[in-house]
Amino acid sequence: MAEPNTQDTSAPTPEPSRLSKGIADFFSSPAAAIAFLTLMIICCLALFAPWISPQNPYDLMQLDIMDGRLPPGSESMTGLVYHLGTDSQGRDILSGILYGLRTSLLVGVLSAFAAAIIGTSAGLFAAYMGGRTETAMMRLVDLQLSFPTILMALMMLAVLGKGVPNVVIALIIAEWATYARTVRGTALVEREKEYIEAARMLRLPGWRILFKHLLPNCLAPVIVIATMQIARAIGLEATLSFLGLGASVTEPSLGMLISTGYQYLLTGLYWISFFPGIALLVTIAAINLVGDRLRDVLNPRNMS
Repeated sequence: MAEPNTQDTSAPTPEPSRLSKGIADFFSSPAAAIAFLTLMIICCLALFAPWISPQNPYDLMQLDIMDGRLPPGSESMTGLVYHLGTDSQGRDILSGILYGLRTSLLVGVLSAFAAAIIGTSAGLFAAYMGGRTETAMMRLVDLQLSFPTILMALMMLAVLGKGVPNVVIALIIAEWATYARTVRGTALVEREKEYIEAARMLRLPGWRILFKHLLPNCLAPVIVIATMQIARAIGLEATLSFLGLGASVTEPSLGMLISTGYQYLLTGLYWISFFPGIALLVTIAAINLVGDRLRDVLNPRNMS
């Protein structure tokens, strides 16, 4: 009598993709998961600020100087409750924070994204060309990095003037060299590998080798740096606005709100600067925690 076939005919379980594995590794850290959720909430609050804010701080017709410097929980003559109080101009602090998050996040994302494009392109080009071109470009990067970022931004704003667009331009000029240095170092390693040599032997155009072959293998450090630079740009914008060189009074940012209430800190009117400062601290901390986790997940030594 023939024995029954006991061989397992079930299909093998497919291995998870690198993307799904990376996502699982990222959310395996409770701190990173909480920071990501917090960051998403902050982004949603900033995005929908015009619909959820009790007051539009841009509209001067909605401001009443008689409501200035009211403590948290106060109620205006029109029945509007100021949950976090008001500043010296009668602006609702809660509304100012929501609109200020829009300005701060916009400055951080735009400056980091544009600086990443410029710096990554410069770093790839320098590594691919080599020779005197690479030396000249890296000396320019070294010169750029020798200046403190805040000093470079202050010099740019002294020339360009105040305003959110000028702050973005100043931060791009001050930050692009960081990307160029990092990408150039990564591209130098990738340039010596066999797939680049094969692409050259096939006489592929230089732009195709740069952006189709080198760039995808240099994106991991760029993503990590960009995340960190968003938080850094938000902090720099707040510093510049606090010094009176960033956003104007009609463009509330977190730094501008903190600056507005700084002179009242010793008079007991703590809420004018305290609550915007807490919002700024939570935003930067959440972005930094996400960036730290991305650095661990995208580390080539941890990727199989």
